[in-house]
Amino acid sequence: MSKYDGINIQWPISELILSGEKVIETRTYKIPDHYLNQEILMIETPGPNGKFKSRIVAIIKFTECFQYKNKTDFYKDSKKHCVDKNSPWAWTDKPKWGWKVEIIKKLSPPIKCNIRGITFRKGIEI
Repeated sequence: MSKYDGINIQWPISELILSGEKVIETRTYKIPDHYLNQEILMIETPGPNGKFKSRIVAIIKFTECFQYKNKTDFYKDSKKHCVDKNSPWAWTDKPKWGWKVEIIKKLSPPIKCNIRGITFRKGIEI
């Protein structure tokens, strides 16, 4: 068994990352430095529409973190982060950060877990 930290990513966004369509995760904050270039677990959470319990679906790595300077620059990257103007994660008055994501290993089948409501989780054994 190995120990990893993990990050919650809501379905269906998680599926876009797993398919390789979404290569930049967007957040309103900078990734904590200790998670940059560290292998972590991607915990897929059901969000409001998923019909499953949280599960670990991949080992990922965030390889770069940068702040978008403005709305125009943010939407120029839409094909990379899959966020459009009608998305719940669209540009707002809050700063937007991009985290380049790389898939290290997809886990099949996913590993069931009971993790809710925390963005980052420490010390998960798989």
